[in-house]
Amino acid sequence: MNTAVKKRNGPRRLGAMGLAVCTLWGVAVTAGSDTVISAVSALRREISVPLSALQWELGDLGPEDGLSPAAVMTIAESPLLLSARETVAKLLSTEIPDTPQEPVQQTPVEETPLDTTPLPTENIPDNGVPSKTLVPTGNEGYTVSGKVYITNSTEHALTIQDLTAPFDAGLTDEEPQILIMHTHGSEAYTPAPGVEVTYSGNHRTTDTRYNVVAVGDVMAQTFGELGISVLHDRTLYDYPSYSGSYDRSLKAIKSYLTQYPSIHFILDVHRDAIEDTDGNEYKVISPVKGAGNAAQVTIVVGSDGSGLPHPNWMENLKLAVALQQDITQLYPTMLRPILLRNSRYNQQATTGSLLLEIGAAGNSPEEAALSGKLFAREMGEFLQEKSK
Repeated sequence: MNTAVKKRNGPRRLGAMGLAVCTLWGVAVTAGSDTVISAVSALRREISVPLSALQWELGDLGPEDGLSPAAVMTIAESPLLLSARETVAKLLSTEIPDTPQEPVQQTPVEETPLDTTPLPTENIPDNGVPSKTLVPTGNEGYTVSGKVYITNSTEHALTIQDLTAPFDAGLTDEEPQILIMHTHGSEAYTPAPGVEVTYSGNHRTTDTRYNVVAVGDVMAQTFGELGISVLHDRTLYDYPSYSGSYDRSLKAIKSYLTQYPSIHFILDVHRDAIEDTDGNEYKVISPVKGAGNAAQVTIVVGSDGSGLPHPNWMENLKLAVALQQDITQLYPTMLRPILLRNSRYNQQATTGSLLLEIGAAGNSPEEAALSGKLFAREMGEFLQEKSK
């Protein structure tokens, strides 16, 4: 065969090979479809690149129904599509809108102080630390679902459909149901002037009257009053060494789950540390009518963004969103935006695991205790209602 013939036949062979590949591809794409519409939808989702290549090779020289030769050859290998060629042609020429997805904002945004005068109260003494009520002032920078704001620090896309789907964890008749613990148990609050506290570090103390363990005590008591069985681990996993706290608390979690497989919810209670742009510490409060100022709360949810296995992280996020949506109805400013992070925070242990930051170092123990009580009460009642 001479060189001229080879040059003419080369492109033809390539075209034939391309058509054969696309034919097999079309059969594979539509094989699981049981209706014409579902088959066409499957075909349309995948067809753009192969058909573009074939049309370049063959041109749009199709019959009167508008189907190109490439499309005809593809549907010819699917009896379902071929038997309804006219319908297929109409469907392929009609725009099928994609399911809308909520845009995802990835950049964390600073919350803006709300101009709120703290409510006076006889029950909660003023510790003298400047206070702010932090609330989002717009949607930019957040993923928003109803009244719930999420600061997404991961690369995961979030949609309203996913966030509002039913969550996995729920109450049962087994005991215990909830484990409360403190990976950083020595994180302390600021009591009123004149109260003597022995500190073991910067805003840390082993005195459980003034650290996050006291908040866990209040939460455990509140859940118990609702008839929900709770375990409260008061161990200080960050003392005497802060390093390795999560490794030690994870070991404890595994031990608890082995001994008590009935545990569905794990609440790791911490507190935040907040300063203004000048480095001055302040506390975050939410005025509660008839009770005083409660410390604002942040729910932190971990993910697999660090590369460590955490396949069910979305279950924890859905739980957080549902809880926040419910609690915000009654206490509009008590919960700050949910934080979705790359780290796991041991939340891979159950599909009902949350990290709670109750207030900040500048909050008083009483303000934190009030938040712990309100959060536990609303969470308990919400879960009980869901389990009916």
